[in-house]
Amino acid sequence: MTFKLLAVSAALIGMAVTGAVIPGICDEAARTVPVVAAAANNESAPEFAGISNWFNSKPLNIADLRGKVVLVDFWTYGCVNCVNTLPHVTDLYAKYRDKGLVVVGVHTPEFPFERSASNLQAALKRHGITYPVAQDNESRTWNAYRNQYWPAQYIIDQNGKIVFQHEGEGSYDQIDRTIGRLLSADS
Repeated sequence: MTFKLLAVSAALIGMAVTGAVIPGICDEAARTVPVVAAAANNESAPEFAGISNWFNSKPLNIADLRGKVVLVDFWTYGCVNCVNTLPHVTDLYAKYRDKGLVVVGVHTPEFPFERSASNLQAALKRHGITYPVAQDNESRTWNAYRNQYWPAQYIIDQNGKIVFQHEGEGSYDQIDRTIGRLLSADS
């Protein structure tokens, strides 16, 4: 093995172990600072579009979810950063579902193997996901939200407005507080 090949192999193994990403090759967000620009615009949440399958639910639409707080979580099961956020999303669902929170996972694949419904179903089982998940194979919901990163979370208030947006891992306490505040304001 040449020295150059050995160095590249070591670098790739190091990135895999640490969860690092290669800019321009992997589109996962490296930033952990929440983006709240959508809240300033108070934009209406787009409808779910181009969904090929729904898991754990009948088909949902934003209009029917008015009166609820909705967490839309863009993810894909092949993304390490997404997998790292799943325990936090499932914890939020368990904590607030009986208080009016609806979590909708929007699985938008990055790679061809992630388009398989059976692979996605296996991932849902593996990660204990029981909340509704939309399979967005054509990225139509992704594009409607003008999303750019895996993972990304959007919090929608009871009036259907996006009030919080976060890209990447982290800010779990801020997401929890935002959801809690919205649900308390409704009671």
